[in-house]
Amino acid sequence: MFEYSMLHWTTFFTAAVFLNLSPGPDIAFILGQTLRGGRSSGFAAMFGIWTGAFGHVLMAALGLSAILATSVAAFSIVKWAGAAYLIWLGIAALRSGGGSFISKDVKSSPDFLPVFRQGVLVAVLNPKVAIFFLAFLPQFVVAGAGPVWAQLFLHGSLIIVVAAFIEPPLVIAGEKLTGALRGNARLGLWMDRCLGSIFVTLGVRLALEER
Repeated sequence: MFEYSMLHWTTFFTAAVFLNLSPGPDIAFILGQTLRGGRSSGFAAMFGIWTGAFGHVLMAALGLSAILATSVAAFSIVKWAGAAYLIWLGIAALRSGGGSFISKDVKSSPDFLPVFRQGVLVAVLNPKVAIFFLAFLPQFVVAGAGPVWAQLFLHGSLIIVVAAFIEPPLVIAGEKLTGALRGNARLGLWMDRCLGSIFVTLGVRLALEER
């Protein structure tokens, strides 16, 4: 069970690395929260994204992602909910006026759960992720290597494991930037505007995407 060739693993892990490095709502959210609240907020966002992604892995393994791929109504509902949430996050950042980056009273232990929940929603409310897993993971199913659902679950989980090697360094690097941002009102305002614009753009792009 789970016997694969070296070529199989080389191809899979190469694809998984590029997948985790590709820019999207997840990376934008993680870095944005890191800049806002430091390392603790960044890791809270990261764990939330991973939890949401794991939900997509479970759905792909159980075949539920096929519903999003075949049902126009289901896809539209999730798509518009995700787009609205990203746009809401973007507007909140645009209206913050840079205060999130220039506060001198930085919490050493910011609230974990609110950021974690937001990360889960950012990942879960993206139907493209569900459909991607449904299209990507079956490419690595090998006849005779085990039950299909188990192979899908294994490879989907390994994508999150790869993220565990890539995203924490991004959080640590993002935390280094907060020192330059604290106390600089103009730079903080610029960062909030950029972050808000990114989320609004991602939300609009998601709303305009077709299955």
